[in-house]
Amino acid sequence: MLSGSLLYKCKEASVINSPIKIPFPKDNPISKTKVELGRMLFFDKRLSSDNTVSCANCHNPNFAFTDRRKKSQGVNQQTTQRNSPSILNSAFLETVMFDAHIPTLEMQVIVPIQEHSEMNMNMKELIPKLKAIPEYQQMAKEVFNREFDAWVLTRSISAFERTLISLNSAFDKYQKGDKNALNKQEVKGWKLFSNKLYCISCHPAPYFTTHKAANNGLYKDYGEDKGRFRIFNDSSDIGMFKIPSLRNIELTYPYMHDGSISKLEDVISHYENGGMQHKNQDSIIKPFEINSKEKQQLIAFLKCLSDTTYLERLIE
Repeated sequence: MLSGSLLYKCKEASVINSPIKIPFPKDNPISKTKVELGRMLFFDKRLSSDNTVSCANCHNPNFAFTDRRKKSQGVNQQTTQRNSPSILNSAFLETVMFDAHIPTLEMQVIVPIQEHSEMNMNMKELIPKLKAIPEYQQMAKEVFNREFDAWVLTRSISAFERTLISLNSAFDKYQKGDKNALNKQEVKGWKLFSNKLYCISCHPAPYFTTHKAANNGLYKDYGEDKGRFRIFNDSSDIGMFKIPSLRNIELTYPYMHDGSISKLEDVISHYENGGMQHKNQDSIIKPFEINSKEKQQLIAFLKCLSDTTYLERLIE
């Protein structure tokens, strides 16, 4: 957890070119050049074994850093096991990945690089490959005072990811006092979300996630992908996946860990029906009734969580 690791003690820093303040690790402070190196690496397909896949393949800025596929596609057109979550506001995550088991962004960077169905790259081969690129080697020495290595790779990419902030939606403006930022329908949707229904229990503002893993009753039988169970082999973890943020949800379809639901209307219907009643389903999820007008109000509110101003700060 961010607050519990001595190596990950948080300070405050201004996001590059943004007034938002974000936490960063004591051993990985943000600098302009470091972020630029991380940005370059993030979009570099040479990080994959066949030079066809970059981090941006699965985390496309135009789609709020998702890829709009049910499940992502890696090298050799292989299909990954899960849907790609947005990495916007990842600076505030307490854990990373759907299994909610990796404590830092720095550690997460290596996972897709080495995963066979994603980038399929051996780190022993990747580091010499990137070190041989003069610009990367020069920037590594300038920022870290060392030659390009795994430390440089992971710290640079994670530093870049921490600058990807999306906290300036119409809803944020409304919360800051601009009562004209939302129309009547959107305000009614917010009241449904926060007062009448149980949505806020799992998706509280400001990040619209608790950062915890939960079973939302998506399936009665989770089949091959049993969620967090695969990490600890604890039967109580079957069907447990980290609760995603609802920010930019208008842009990040399809939904759920496997991309099995394509429309917001169907997501709401899933919860309206009370889930599929898996034995580990969170007890908060119970059937409820809303009419078609209320459903549209709820959707109108959810769309107010969109904010793509991060694109103005992003240079590809």
